Amino acid sequence: MKPIVSVIIPVYNETNRIANTLITIQKIEEIDFIYVIDDGSTDGTAEVVNSIEGIHLIKHPINLGKGTALLTGVKEVISKSDIIVFLDGDLEESSKEVNKLINPILENTADVTIGKFPPAKKKGGFGLVKKLVKLGLLIHTGQVVASALSGQRAFKKEVLQQIGIKDKGYGIELAMTIDILRNRFKIVEVDVEMYHNETGRTWHGFRHRGRQFYHILKVIIRKTFEKS
Repeated sequence: MKPIVSVIIPVYNETNRIANTLITIQKIEEIDFIYVIDDGSTDGTAEVVNSIEGIHLIKHPINLGKGTALLTGVKEVISKSDIIVFLDGDLEESSKEVNKLINPILENTADVTIGKFPPAKKKGGFGLVKKLVKLGLLIHTGQVVASALSGQRAFKKEVLQQIGIKDKGYGIELAMTIDILRNRFKIVEVDVEMYHNETGRTWHGFRHRGRQFYHILKVIIRKTFEKS
């Protein structure tokens, strides 16, 4: 019997990119359900999603954070899914690479897959966020996952049933990775030719990475107390 595959896409103000992402994913035969969780967008994202037949839209009235959006999606699909995929809404045509995340789960060679992106085309920050993530993983698991910040992931249903989703902010990927490894599930990092909107070395980019650093630091501290 064919495993049921559901894709969850949390979005916030993605009018310009979400349509291409969704239309591309719809062409992939292995995917059965696509859910977009609009996390309080203030542009026309919901209208664009609603204009595409076959997409399930759940809209938060206000912005509640990526973690809450993912949790909303998981609650909706987990009872009818065998494999659950998280994707960002700004992947556009590169979302066709999602098959590379699904296949190792179908072949039972991984419990979780994480998409490993090519090097960024724009210069970003100075690597402080990545160094902090690496440190957090070493402290809490003794392991290194190079793409631990990637939001492109596929899971066996039982993984999400066991670890749950507890974080709302930018530290959610690190928190989940720690929980996955602590519970001895197997993660496989998969090279994907995906791309998304890059912030670069702009005021917006540095502000985003500053918030990311803060949220990740909070996760590392909280996980220390959980461990004890």
